[in-house]
Amino acid sequence: MRKLLLTTAAAVTFSLPALACELEVHDAYARTSTAMSQSGAVFMHIANHADTDCRITGARSDAAQRVELHTHLEDADGVMRMVEIEGGITVPAQGEHKLARGGDHVMFLGLNQPLHHGDQIAVTLVLENGDDLELAIPVDLERTADHGGDCGHEHSHNH
Repeated sequence: MRKLLLTTAAAVTFSLPALACELEVHDAYARTSTAMSQSGAVFMHIANHADTDCRITGARSDAAQRVELHTHLEDADGVMRMVEIEGGITVPAQGEHKLARGGDHVMFLGLNQPLHHGDQIAVTLVLENGDDLELAIPVDLERTADHGGDCGHEHSHNH
């Protein structure tokens, strides 16, 4: 089942009880660190309204040559490094998971073109149950790292 949603926030519900995911995305945005960057990242708040955990196993986008789920980990020398997340990201039942700067995020490696402020890019989150969640994510190059966003606005539910 594939759903294309052309808003920055989206929700999707699947009907298989054992594999049900009911994800709602808020405050999603993409950015690069500079205009000449060859990489970029996507951040968002993801809520799971289902009674079972939902695992995001990957991501896809035509915006980059490679798209990966990443996080930051401290190495033995105390240096923070970005690494690919093995096994995906679990959004707990009736819980949430935040993809944020300095933490988990969707990473674009080898951008196919520059990301300009105000553009929208298509991003697909791949779910463990075999379904995809397709999103249109705005590029926001002006957002500061401490911008929290309002998780209670700009959302929709598709049930």
